[in-house]
Amino acid sequence: MANGILIIDKPADWTSHDVVAKLRGIFRERRIGHGGTLDPMATGVLPIFVGRATRAVEFAAEGKKEYLAGLRLGTVTDTQDTTGTVTATHPVTADRDGLAAVLPRFTGDILQIPPMYSAIKRQGQKLYELARRGQEVERDPRPITIHSLEIVEQLSLTDYLLKVVCSKGTYVRTLCHDIGQALGCGGTMFSLRRTMAAGFSLQDAVTLDQVQQAEAPASLLLPVDACFAGYPELLLQSAAAEKKVRNGTPLPFEGPDGTYRVYSREREFLALSRLREGYLTTIKSFFEV
Repeated sequence: MANGILIIDKPADWTSHDVVAKLRGIFRERRIGHGGTLDPMATGVLPIFVGRATRAVEFAAEGKKEYLAGLRLGTVTDTQDTTGTVTATHPVTADRDGLAAVLPRFTGDILQIPPMYSAIKRQGQKLYELARRGQEVERDPRPITIHSLEIVEQLSLTDYLLKVVCSKGTYVRTLCHDIGQALGCGGTMFSLRRTMAAGFSLQDAVTLDQVQQAEAPASLLLPVDACFAGYPELLLQSAAAEKKVRNGTPLPFEGPDGTYRVYSREREFLALSRLREGYLTTIKSFFEV
């Protein structure tokens, strides 16, 4: 039975669901999920959770994400990226310095209006379903955080490569659209590559071809505790303590308050737990039942 995390370098033109469906066939395992949707045009880091590791999906979706985004100035599309229909073109007068000057407006805690072409639901209907019927509805701005935003490279008079580190819920194509609006010429996203998600980078990633060609695909899986590497580990010292954790019972424990990776005496990863006011309580268990 396969359990663990697989970091896929998602190819273009595949949905995140396509990748999950393919891997269900390879691993012969129904319990497979992903940690953060990528649009079909996007490539890069897609954390995949297999078997009992699917219990970690909710934590993977919460963290920072890093992207390399292609911004094309002077072009506006209905989808805010180049897969859509061009709705307007404008001359581009801004140079690299002009672009750099507006980026601080989009850095930090900001409000972003989600695009119509998104899976957000309005009265039970996904916005993209309404958009495909030519409808546009008012959307409430949503708080997001852009931790950093910088120009990596100027590719032409209109095309730039941006590095974006952002929170969950950020639409990078909307960011490109809004930057274009701020410059007065419009903008759209022509490429997107996710370079980091859930603490994993492209260095951790494998391609679907590599998984298909592997003699033992399960050997490519990372242990589920790799998802929580940023938290300190806590090694239990007795069978009684381990029993309490396995039973979900609060365990009296001395130490600094915080979140911990909890292991058995045999170093089996048992749970992500919170230590507070002298008691260790389970946030989520990961041992096989």
